[in-house]
Amino acid sequence: MQEQNTSLSNAYDHAATVRFFRRWWKLLTAVAVVALAASTVAAFLIKPLYKSSAVIFPTNSNRLSKAIMGYHYSLDFMDYGIERDCEYAIQILSSKRMQQAVCEHFNLMEHYGIPADHQHRQHKLDVQYKSNITVRRTDFLGVEIGVLDQDAQWAADIANYIAAMYDTLCHDIHSDRAESAAEVMVEVCTAMEREIDSLSQLPATPWRSKLIADKCEQLADLQTRSTQTTVDKGLTVSYKYSVDTATPADKKAYPKRLLIMLGGMLGAVVVCIFALLLFVKKED
Repeated sequence: MQEQNTSLSNAYDHAATVRFFRRWWKLLTAVAVVALAASTVAAFLIKPLYKSSAVIFPTNSNRLSKAIMGYHYSLDFMDYGIERDCEYAIQILSSKRMQQAVCEHFNLMEHYGIPADHQHRQHKLDVQYKSNITVRRTDFLGVEIGVLDQDAQWAADIANYIAAMYDTLCHDIHSDRAESAAEVMVEVCTAMEREIDSLSQLPATPWRSKLIADKCEQLADLQTRSTQTTVDKGLTVSYKYSVDTATPADKKAYPKRLLIMLGGMLGAVVVCIFALLLFVKKED
């Protein structure tokens, strides 16, 4: 008996659905046609964007001077970077310093059509920049720089510029740190040399000789580190391997007009169906 009632209920629901569409099919068809036309117009009014991508592999971020000068150091400065270096690269490529350099070099405020007297022009520039320029890690510890722009050549130029600027920013960071470290080491070496000179003035004793020998060994180690730091400060090597350089795209990446058209049409039809269901329910 229960199965029979369930069957009757299902038959009733199906029949009600058929009656609903028989009653309103003209209206639904009209809504679909109008929505499709409106979506088509909107899709073709959207300016197309082209995407270009550059892919780099960051190199090992350890001190290259140790790899070059240190006989017992295990780093090979020709190695690819590890996961940590990939994360460092993403942070630098996504930094405000990088964004400022790109915006100034390409005058993106004007390129994106942001009025110079706009009250929130910097905020609009930040939103536009982050929307059009992305940095992500690839599956093989590389870093992809993706750029969307209305001009295919500009998209490629911006992606390649960001990849090139990565070396500049890395060099500035390492150079600033090495310069500060070099100044400290010079002061420490000078102080230790004075200390050794002072010890040399003391009467000759076994403990004095041992102390001077220990100090000389420490001084030699500091001088080696100071030399390595000086090398780091003057290095102009690349901090990446360029795998793929960006080239102008010959096909737009956005918008997907067919999806916009179908989505607009289906969305309008679904909204219309819900509205009709509420209308029919009130009538009942």
